Amino acid sequence: MILEHDGAAPKIDPSARVAPTAVVCGDVTIGPGSSIGFGAVLTAESGPIAIGANCVVMDTAVLRGTRKHPLTLGDNVLVGPRASLSGCALEDNVFLATGATVFNGARIGARSEVRVNGIVHLKTVLAPDSMVPLGWIAVGDPAEILPPVQHERIWAIQEPLNFPKTVFGVERPPPGGSVMPEAMPRYARALQRHKQDREL
Repeated sequence: MILEHDGAAPKIDPSARVAPTAVVCGDVTIGPGSSIGFGAVLTAESGPIAIGANCVVMDTAVLRGTRKHPLTLGDNVLVGPRASLSGCALEDNVFLATGATVFNGARIGARSEVRVNGIVHLKTVLAPDSMVPLGWIAVGDPAEILPPVQHERIWAIQEPLNFPKTVFGVERPPPGGSVMPEAMPRYARALQRHKQDREL
């Protein structure tokens, strides 16, 4: 399904393939020779998405562009099934395996690999030729690549990156509080703009 969102329509190179059950919504550019798989979702929610040449976005991957962080893929990038990308930049020849997650403001250098269920966290910069092992987490700038059992070290780097402020625009509450009562109504209102989307 190809949708116009906020007055912007996707721009899809004639040589690209978009599966009939994929959703491509808003200010999305798909380059020559690229392929978007069944059930994939590419939504320029509040910022653009630009897909380079000869990229493969596999079935059920979800890619979101945001106002502060457009989403870009260089050339020859593979995004595996069930991967989730939000407002990040991937340079050329990057491989993201099944279930990889890349957060807002992250940058993945050329020829890097994020293996099955690997995570590249908020505002993290992964150098060219890096590898995130199965289920490990890259966090920080420059990135430290850590196993999930090192939660305390991960949190020490992650906390100052301020996920609630970066993603939802709200301050982290004091201990015992929650960002959800403030963040979710705001986010839900922003998503109401999709009511005006128009199928092309």
